[in-house]
Amino acid sequence: MKKFTPTVRLTAVATAIGLALAGCSTGSDDAQGTSGDGTPGETASHEGGGSDHEDMSNSDSDHEPGGHEGHAADGGAPPEGIAKAGDPEFAVGDTVVLSADHMPGMKGAEATVSGAFDTTTYSISYTPTDGGDPVKDHRWVVHEELEDPGSAPLKKGAKATVNADHMPGMKGAEATIDSATDETVYMVDITTDEMEMTNHKWVVESEMKSAK
Repeated sequence: MKKFTPTVRLTAVATAIGLALAGCSTGSDDAQGTSGDGTPGETASHEGGGSDHEDMSNSDSDHEPGGHEGHAADGGAPPEGIAKAGDPEFAVGDTVVLSADHMPGMKGAEATVSGAFDTTTYSISYTPTDGGDPVKDHRWVVHEELEDPGSAPLKKGAKATVNADHMPGMKGAEATIDSATDETVYMVDITTDEMEMTNHKWVVESEMKSAK
């Protein structure tokens, strides 16, 4: 058997140790490479999250407050069949102050009465026919603005089709009656910094007082 000298043995051991250290170094570099590859992945994930936040922000910015958006500036003539009030508290041409807050700028505004009527007036909830958001407790529509409603008053929870077109998507919508009142109901003309409306429909008597 061939015998190695001490010098040869030491050289062989040194070589083996060197190879082992080289292997460790390569493993460490690979680990760092994996970490480096992971870091861009994490960044991409955050960027994706940022995109989601932007989408949410855009969605919020596209949201329009609902309720009375798009309300007609000219309400037009009263519906057929509605009876003029026999002895209204406020006559056509009277100036009144509104306490109703159906839309921004209405509450506290002065208005001129353009019509007074005796009928049943309803608050309704409905989903617009144009795909708009559901409308809750819309005030007001009168009995004569409902399609074949039968005898007044309709009970709370009753269903009816709306013929009024005060707002986009209202005409033809199926509504649920939320409440009813037999107060005298008025059309009014309103001019403020926020709005200018003619024959606005509707304001009931308890939502107005004399401007004098």
